[in-house]
Amino acid sequence: MQAPKVMAHIKPAHIACGKEDIAPLVIMPGDPLRAKYIAEKYLSDYKLVNSTRNMFAYTGYYKNVKVTVMGSGMGMPSMSIYAFELFYFFGVEKIIRIGTCGGLKDYLNVPDLILATASYTESNFAYSYNGDPTHIAYPSPTLNAIINQKAHGQNLVIHEGCVMCTEQFGFYSDNEHVLKRAPKDIDIIAEEMESFALFHIANSFNKAASVILTVVDSKYNDAFMSINDREKSLDKMILLALESIIIS
Repeated sequence: MQAPKVMAHIKPAHIACGKEDIAPLVIMPGDPLRAKYIAEKYLSDYKLVNSTRNMFAYTGYYKNVKVTVMGSGMGMPSMSIYAFELFYFFGVEKIIRIGTCGGLKDYLNVPDLILATASYTESNFAYSYNGDPTHIAYPSPTLNAIINQKAHGQNLVIHEGCVMCTEQFGFYSDNEHVLKRAPKDIDIIAEEMESFALFHIANSFNKAASVILTVVDSKYNDAFMSINDREKSLDKMILLALESIIIS
């Protein structure tokens, strides 16, 4: 699998900084304000390196390791723009997405953690991107193993499984018919909107990507994490990602 060819004269259209301003290691929340929160709370000597379209990127140091924290926006199209530019133009080696999701199993509760072992989508994203007809994409097994190890060391319970990557927000659509059409051999435990694009693009560049998610709502109960908490109270997931990405 190969990444699409880009014309030689093309420059990054959405990230406005020098290549040296982006670290090889990137933590990627969806919300750019969550990137700001992470930089201010966890990074030292950080600076804002991109604010184009208010998609903030901060580069600083976590335990003396250079790390960039950047928002991806919502949905596969937005994720695909930033993941592609980071890998292609800026030489990024690893991206860990830290996001929120809806739980699709009765054993998942707010705010449980999930490590995605695969991402299933009905979208034709992969076919449009590079002619690949697949509807399932996978993370880096090495990076996932590191995350699991770090979670164990932090005494965190982390659920593993395939997530469904949708093209619309679950609460605003009938996702039951999508779940019914999914292949019977795929056990989907949660839904979100960015993982497939990240995994597929990372694999096309032979780079590493993983996705850690926090359950913020569930189809089995009325629990619902507030907007403010989604932005500023996901520290277990954030620390797990930071500790994992700095391991070589």
